[in-house]
Amino acid sequence: MSLPSSEETSFSQPPPRTLLRKFKSLPNLVVITALALIVGIGAGFGAIFTEWLVEEVHHIFFETKLWGLLDGFGAYYLVIVPALGALIFAPIIIHFAREAKGHGVSEVLEAVSVRGGRIRPRVGIVKSLTSALCIGTGGSVGLEGPIAQIGSALGSTVGQIFTLNEDRIRLLLACGAGGGIAATFHAPITGTIFALELILGHLEAGYFSAVVISAVVADTIAQFYKEPFIDQQHYELVSNWELLLYAILGVAAGISAISFTKVLYWMEELWDRLPISEYLKPVLGGALLGIIGLITFFQFDGFPRFFGMGYSSINDALNGRIALDLILALFLLKIFTTSLTLGSGGTGGTFTPSLFMGAMLGGTFGHVVNMLFPTLNVPIGAYALAGMAAFFGGAAHAPMTAIMVAFELTGNYQLILPIMLATVISTLVAQSINPSSMYTLKLVRRGIKVRRGAPGHELDVIESVTVGDVMNTHVEVVPLTMPLFHLMEQFDQTHRHGFPVANEAGELVGVVSIRDLDNAIAAGKLQGRTVADIATKDILVAYPFEPMGAALQRLGVRQISRLPVVEEEGSRKLVGIVLRADIIKAYTHALAKRTQSP
Repeated sequence: MSLPSSEETSFSQPPPRTLLRKFKSLPNLVVITALALIVGIGAGFGAIFTEWLVEEVHHIFFETKLWGLLDGFGAYYLVIVPALGALIFAPIIIHFAREAKGHGVSEVLEAVSVRGGRIRPRVGIVKSLTSALCIGTGGSVGLEGPIAQIGSALGSTVGQIFTLNEDRIRLLLACGAGGGIAATFHAPITGTIFALELILGHLEAGYFSAVVISAVVADTIAQFYKEPFIDQQHYELVSNWELLLYAILGVAAGISAISFTKVLYWMEELWDRLPISEYLKPVLGGALLGIIGLITFFQFDGFPRFFGMGYSSINDALNGRIALDLILALFLLKIFTTSLTLGSGGTGGTFTPSLFMGAMLGGTFGHVVNMLFPTLNVPIGAYALAGMAAFFGGAAHAPMTAIMVAFELTGNYQLILPIMLATVISTLVAQSINPSSMYTLKLVRRGIKVRRGAPGHELDVIESVTVGDVMNTHVEVVPLTMPLFHLMEQFDQTHRHGFPVANEAGELVGVVSIRDLDNAIAAGKLQGRTVADIATKDILVAYPFEPMGAALQRLGVRQISRLPVVEEEGSRKLVGIVLRADIIKAYTHALAKRTQSP
């Protein structure tokens, strides 16, 4: 008996072309429905596995104290564990998938906007592992963003295996994201709205059906393995005059949501500027988080309330079981600790932290209302619930998702009017202050301008082309040690106006222009001098995955004519160069892509 060939036994190979053709020849509704079902199953099991992984990491590091090795450190293990977790997950992110860094949803939006919905398959695996390590060791972040990114990577991979067009790949990516959210919160409607409102940015009947299938299937699978993390709440309006109070809460939530977004990105900028290794930044951030947990006494069962996802604290706030001083302190601390975790290089979501902050803000507001109007005797948990939805709506600029998550998590329909009012007001306030949400601001800072309400978040023409599409890959470099007399000959022979400069390891260390050489000649100091003496070391770079809009913006910052392209963030491996002449090439390429789009 002969053994099957490796092609027959490999599960990593795509289906044979004949089967692909037969499958894709089926009616479009059948193809999309079948693939959405597959993605939903994968998203459901992916969510279950990731949550299980978080629990196991938490058990090992906090309950067994790493099998007893940390017993001798007393309470200081709270400082050691987050730092140790970062020491493990940081190299994994840096070496295998830098897209896994951060809260995940921005990276999914970037894939939808500029990569045709394509996400590397390894991103889902790396995100699952590193998020579990970060959250399980105390990182003050949530799991829903990672699970959405994991589901998105799965959907994108399925679309690429079946060689679908970009529009269908984006749809399956959204199916994966919606399925992940649905499985995490036991909220299929929220998952569906999240995918349509935040990921795709528009509603279409065909899209809606596919996302619903994935969300329902993913949640059905999750229900066999996990219980809801929030108790069902039943609150009602004490008086119709309370609507005015809920409107005021909406204003406060919108301002607070924008404040959180600003603190988050300010923290990222701060850590980016620190002159220390990118391997050590998350470790230092974890240690600082642990110190805060050590010196504060806001703990639940010996575990700081702002560590991890904080489900128990959200539950307590919704039940009105947290005193005023504690609930206000938790609101402020969560803003700082979530920003610290993500800014220093951690990985995790901002969805659950936003719900946490909103519940604490709303609970604080409820306490204040009872102090000012004791005769009303309003249920504090009702304001915590409205604050939860309003804060997320303001931070994400996604009022529909925020309203539905409050309803599905608690089953409280009686408060739907004040929740809707507070959430819409919060979103309007936040959008009037800053048109970018906590998810899209990262893209804006990279030069990606997302225009909502069109298929695939359609972009301006020039921004639909990446640097990698148009960059020159044949790059002439000069070494640091090249004498200036030889550099003169290089300029004469090539008629170039500048060169990237590399060290002995071949890494980019600077650029040298003909103007730099002219200045050296004018100073009359060429003998014995090398490129290292005149090269510009403080340089701007681009990345292949970025839109050309970002590269053009950097070209204009210093009025330069060339921009070296390195492999990825933090890398100095030169893979290309963008010249001003490439602008026309980029524009032509963008127009061709738009013309070819169905």
